[in-house]
Amino acid sequence: MKPSPEQGLGSGPISLFGNAEQKERFLPQVAAGKMLSAFALSEPEAGSDVAALSTSATQDGDNFVINGEKTWISNGGIADFYTVFARSEPTSGAKGISCFVVEADNPGLSVVERIDLIAPHPLAHLRFEDCRIPKSNLVGTRGKGFGHAMATLDVFRTTVGAAALGMARRALDETTTHVLNRKLFGGTLSDLQLVQGKLSDMALAVDASALLVYRSAWTKDCVAQRVTREAAMAKLHATESAQLVIDAAVQLHGGSGVTKGNIVESLYRDIRSLRIYEGASEVQQTIIARQVLNQTLS
Repeated sequence: MKPSPEQGLGSGPISLFGNAEQKERFLPQVAAGKMLSAFALSEPEAGSDVAALSTSATQDGDNFVINGEKTWISNGGIADFYTVFARSEPTSGAKGISCFVVEADNPGLSVVERIDLIAPHPLAHLRFEDCRIPKSNLVGTRGKGFGHAMATLDVFRTTVGAAALGMARRALDETTTHVLNRKLFGGTLSDLQLVQGKLSDMALAVDASALLVYRSAWTKDCVAQRVTREAAMAKLHATESAQLVIDAAVQLHGGSGVTKGNIVESLYRDIRSLRIYEGASEVQQTIIARQVLNQTLS
């Protein structure tokens, strides 16, 4: 079994907030690719507004009983365990949410639907019906799950930006090779100033995204525990820029750019979802603005 790109996200809460027993039980297996993990946060009525989630976790003696639904879950239906966020306290908003590990074979957990996307990706809608788990499966501090989720996303928004950067770089490389070899008007496509302008814009977008992604990763590694602002900027710029770069690549490839099987056609389908998951672009704009305002007020 090969590790999937969602391995880090699904096991992230355990890495950051899990106790020694949880880390020992799950992380080596995930790292070795012997277990697949999944991050179960979004709900049908609580996507961008995470604090509106309604899945409940009610304590019953030494157990918690989980009821509710989760959707848009990467690795859903194939994961060995899920880090599930549910409301454990009788409060609304961001307070009172906790994080739990729920193993895939746990009674009461079912896959309601496999969701098909424009680019193949394991995605599912999950249902929890009186799903009983031991209280030892609580990850981190009870009632602090919202913060645990946001800290995890801080890390993995940077990786989404890095993925978008990789796609944009591949699109630029493919396009550079294409325009240098495509014969046109007695020369090559690369001789045209309009084409050179496009390539300039693409290269600038790629390098700017790289610097933002590197800054976010470096800040997390060397400076601060939380990189909310840096990660949001990296994710927003890299994904939005990659969409523009890949669109330009398709345009410069002409008819072959929209032909199934062409690398840039595949990238065109792959990049679109990155502007939505791990927080849509509009969510990142809101996060950045709030960070700027809070910094000014402080």
